[in-house]
Amino acid sequence: MFRHVLVPIDGSELSKAAITHAICFAKDVSGHITFLFVMKDYEVSMLHSEEDDESYDPIAPNDFTDAMRTHADRILQSARAEADAAGVKVDCLAVTNKEPHKAIIDVGLSKKADVIFMASHSRRGLANLLLGSVTQKVLSNSKIPVLVYR
Repeated sequence: MFRHVLVPIDGSELSKAAITHAICFAKDVSGHITFLFVMKDYEVSMLHSEEDDESYDPIAPNDFTDAMRTHADRILQSARAEADAAGVKVDCLAVTNKEPHKAIIDVGLSKKADVIFMASHSRRGLANLLLGSVTQKVLSNSKIPVLVYR
């Protein structure tokens, strides 16, 4: 039933725990995993404001992209090593998107994932309202079943 498991990861401690549990889940169903890291998009408006023009040393877009790619590769390779050690077939993918939930859903559909297995930081109330929740947005918009690890 759930043979292809999409696992969005971000390098957080909760995400690392979700990796371990997703690997066990995939192994139990003789499935395979696609680990996904959604890289941040370079936005000049967030990195630079006219008010601090004199004191701000902006990072170049290429440097930002390279740093994000290096960060993503490190996290994905760690997840791959854990899956390999457990004998679970694994693919890794890094994409850039301003809206991570859309990237997760799009990759799930394009890769024909049977389930999205993702961590939730369990923000509630005002924090969830203000910060939003990628997990909540995936739950609300995905046609693919979502298994949430807390």
